[in-house]
Amino acid sequence: MNLVLIGYRGTGKSRVGRVLAQRLGMSRVAMDDEIELKAGKTTPEIVAQWGWPKFRDLETEVARELAGRDGLVIDTGGGVIERPENMEVLSANALVVWMRASVETIVSRIQGGTNRPALVDGKSFTEEVSEVLERRTPLYQKAAHVEIDTDGLAPDEIARRIMVAWRERVGN
Repeated sequence: MNLVLIGYRGTGKSRVGRVLAQRLGMSRVAMDDEIELKAGKTTPEIVAQWGWPKFRDLETEVARELAGRDGLVIDTGGGVIERPENMEVLSANALVVWMRASVETIVSRIQGGTNRPALVDGKSFTEEVSEVLERRTPLYQKAAHVEIDTDGLAPDEIARRIMVAWRERVGN
């Protein structure tokens, strides 16, 4: 069984994923890293050359590949839920945890980052986060087995809460 972390970027998926993998003795896989390896390009380069649809196609390929493996903590990109087929394959053998955070928390954690191109043109960073989060929230809710609010929590505490849900799910 896998542990799949979903949520907007800046909610702590990568940091918490590393903690969880270490504590649970599982391997952590960052989907965005896998996409970049597959493409031989960074995410900004993929989007600049081919656009977001190509990035999403690569993401779907990686989701299928990872879903066929077992014993992984999968740190997804924030938009993995944009395509229902991604969550169908990823959740088939997994506990899916939505790591939530407020717009203010997300902006404070990731503003100034350069590793992701804009999702919405012509908006301030805060407006973009708010708009995209509003659109994605129902998708995260639908996909998640468990929801964890990460506002004001350290990665260790978030990991502890996820581990409680994991042990309830897998029975150990």
